[in-house]
Amino acid sequence: MKTTLRTGSYRAFGRLAGAFCLCALLAASCSRGYVPRPYGYPRLQVPDTSYTFFAGKGFPYAFDLSGNASVVYKDEPGEKYWLDIVYPSIGARIYCSYKPVAGNLAALSDDAQKFVYRHASRADAIPERGFEHPDRRVYGVLYELYGNTASPIQFVLTDSMEHFFRGALYFNCQPNQDSIAPMLDYMREDIMRLMESFEWR
Repeated sequence: MKTTLRTGSYRAFGRLAGAFCLCALLAASCSRGYVPRPYGYPRLQVPDTSYTFFAGKGFPYAFDLSGNASVVYKDEPGEKYWLDIVYPSIGARIYCSYKPVAGNLAALSDDAQKFVYRHASRADAIPERGFEHPDRRVYGVLYELYGNTASPIQFVLTDSMEHFFRGALYFNCQPNQDSIAPMLDYMREDIMRLMESFEWR
């Protein structure tokens, strides 16, 4: 009988000591406030770039093409000279379309602007930047769509008489300008290079 009481006493003491240690541990851990870590994104390495001059056979335009991109020709019913510029290493694509101008420049410009402003509900701002290269008869507008829009950059180029070219950048991910910021900076520079080197043929 005495042995049983001692064993029970030891067990009760062990439980009491364990409970006391647990309470002390909880009290110590609660003494400091919880500080959440800021949300982060994986670091992405933007590739170095070299350029080659792209001039598709029979195409009415040409431009500098990044070594990190490839051209995918598109066969659209009733359309010619459409293509996509694909950047597989950063998951981006520039959808490019071409239209001949036949007294309908205003209508083509309006349509292009409507495509841009379809994103207005998600955009914080849509600044427009004019572009011109008179020696090559290349004039255009670059649209930057700030905020979490599906297409953060769009642009149009024309000679005002015969040719009209439109491009729209899309990433293969859910729109989030914080997470795509390094790639967006890279693509902005690449699109500017395309526009500056653009010429009609």
